[in-house]
Amino acid sequence: MDFIFMLTHGDRTMEAPLDVLESIRSLGLRHIGFKDVGLPTSMIRELVAAIRRSGALAYMEIVSTEPEDCLRAARLARDAGVDRLLGGTQVEEILSILEGSETAYFPFPGRPIGHPTRLSGTPAEVEAQSRAFSALGCPGADLLAYRAIDADPLDLVAAARRGLGCDGYLIVAGSIRSPAQIRALAEAGANAFTVGTAIFERAFKPDSPSLADQIAAILDARSQTEELN
Repeated sequence: MDFIFMLTHGDRTMEAPLDVLESIRSLGLRHIGFKDVGLPTSMIRELVAAIRRSGALAYMEIVSTEPEDCLRAARLARDAGVDRLLGGTQVEEILSILEGSETAYFPFPGRPIGHPTRLSGTPAEVEAQSRAFSALGCPGADLLAYRAIDADPLDLVAAARRGLGCDGYLIVAGSIRSPAQIRALAEAGANAFTVGTAIFERAFKPDSPSLADQIAAILDARSQTEELN
C-alpha cells in the first residue's frame, strides 16, 4: 500500500511547502501531493517541478467547491505536469481537459460537501460511481472514507473496491490519524492512503516535533500491514 505525503494542513496547501519538501528529501518518498487551494499558480508549478525532481510522483487533490474552480484546477494540473490528479466530481469534463496529457485522474466517489470536505453517500452509491469511473477510463478513485457522514468508512472502502474491481487503484484520503486506520485500510483493499494534517499535528508520534519521526511512524505502520498480508 502506497503512502502519499501531503504538504497540507486543514485541507489547504501549507505555507512554504518547498521548505518542507527540502527538509524531508533524504527520506526518499515516492508519492508527494498538495491541494489546489492555498498557493498561487506560479508556486504550484514550481512545487510540481520540485516534487518530480525529488524522484516522487506529484499529486494534486481538488478541494475547491465551485465547478469552474475545479475545472480550472484540472487545467492547471495538466499544464504543470501533475502525475496524478485527485478529487472533483465533474468526471467527463475533467477527463476531456486531461485528454492527451500524462496526468491520470482519480475522482471522488460519493458526494463531497464543503471545505474542509466531508463525504455524503451510501456504499451502494460509492460502488456504482466507482464502477462508472472505471468504465470512463479512470485508473481509480480517491475516497474520503474517514470523512464519511452517512456510512461506516470501511464499508465505503469495500464498496469502492468492488466497483473498481481488482485492477483499479483505490486511494483513501482525509482524516487518517492512526496506525489502526492504516491497518484497517489495507485489510479493506485500499491501494494507497494520504496523510497531511496529522503529520504536522504530531498525531503519529506526539512526543516528537520531527517530521521525519512522524513519517517514519507511518511507514512502520504500513510495513506492518505488508507483513500481515
